[in-house]
Amino acid sequence: MQHCETCGNSYDHLLEITVDGATHVFDCFECAIHALAPTCGHCKVRVIGHGVQVDQTVYCCAHCADMEERAAGVRDRV
Repeated sequence: MQHCETCGNSYDHLLEITVDGATHVFDCFECAIHALAPTCGHCKVRVIGHGVQVDQTVYCCAHCADMEERAAGVRDRV
């Protein structure tokens, strides 16, 4: 039986998620989010929605992007 990469739990119905050719296994979405979701470049929360991206930096929202001088004027997707 495989183990979750994040928490180590052995579980008979693990999730397999492939990102950039690498397959990861998790016992729940919470563990997958913790391991794979990007972190906002300003407030450091995990970005699990659309977010916004400026160059290579991901933000959870336009407000956080605006808080960074180099990302001023960014708008949320609608």
